Amino acid sequence: MALTETRAAAHRPAAPPRVLLPLQATPMAPPALGLVRQQRGGHTMGTHWQVQWYGPEHAPAGPHLTAALQQVLDTVIAQMSPWQADTVISHYNRAPAGRWVELPEDFLTVLRCALTIAEDSDGAFDPCAGPLVDAWGFGPGPRHDAPGFRPPDARDRARAQAAAPHGSWRRLRLDGTRLLQPGGIRLDFSAIAKGHAVDRLVQTLQAAGIAHALVDIGGELRGIGLRGDGQPWWVGLEAPPAAHADAGGPTPTRIGLHGLAVATSGDYRRCYTDADGRHRAHTLDLRTGQPADHGVASVSVVHASCMQADAWSTALMALPWPEGLALARLYGLAALWRLRDPAGGLHEQLSPALAALAA
Repeated sequence: MALTETRAAAHRPAAPPRVLLPLQATPMAPPALGLVRQQRGGHTMGTHWQVQWYGPEHAPAGPHLTAALQQVLDTVIAQMSPWQADTVISHYNRAPAGRWVELPEDFLTVLRCALTIAEDSDGAFDPCAGPLVDAWGFGPGPRHDAPGFRPPDARDRARAQAAAPHGSWRRLRLDGTRLLQPGGIRLDFSAIAKGHAVDRLVQTLQAAGIAHALVDIGGELRGIGLRGDGQPWWVGLEAPPAAHADAGGPTPTRIGLHGLAVATSGDYRRCYTDADGRHRAHTLDLRTGQPADHGVASVSVVHASCMQADAWSTALMALPWPEGLALARLYGLAALWRLRDPAGGLHEQLSPALAALAA
């Protein structure tokens, strides 16, 4: 995940950080005198959210803006949460084979993006991976941290992979605003919905006339405009934990989010250790039907769209880094890999597009 400057300050390393800046900055003045930094936040989608922006201290539209931001988050949950039985995604996943399901526009936006990235990544990202996500304890089914949970055995894995074989997204048929349930498809937007919500919050702020803001949902961030001092919105990337204190660590990285978003997928938060002592993280290698185990500790993607950054970071996390790097080169993705080495330390690989952002 990425950390805002405020949260990162207490852990700022002494070593000089790598600094990433947009290749093209939009000429603009900083927030006008009389505008003050305001903040709203809370909990959503199992994590925190926070919005900072510059506006009049006692703006009459303040309560209306707060309500509009909350409405965006509530809509994303009502459409895309598989943890609730009455959401759009849950209704689709329960639909019988052959039924066409009418979908709202936000849902369609996420679905179309998900299908494009599934195709471009050859299924490293797949919105139809629900059965496998559940089998490994990372979905709305029995959770990996629930009493009595056991990881899937060979028979369980075969059953889940039969329900979500590699290339499942190719079974989906979209006709305008209707999606066919071909039978057994279980959509899962957990690797893209937060990024979409960040983008929608930014759109809501812009529609209210706000040009300078930073949006954060669970470490997926997007910044527009500038801070009050004329600087971009600086955020630091959290470093994955090394195996021991004296192991090598990665270069601290700070990003100036001016018209940019950043999303990170890692192996160190949503994870568990099974009875055989194997580390199991939530990102799945859909070719094997098992948690990815390629020595990749995290992947961060910088993109103009947080939705795309969110999905692409998952796709690249699921692959061995040389394959991910080839994809990043092909599509011009700005990506940073943090890789675990045999000594327990971390080293990095940068895609050409990310290296180009380094000041």
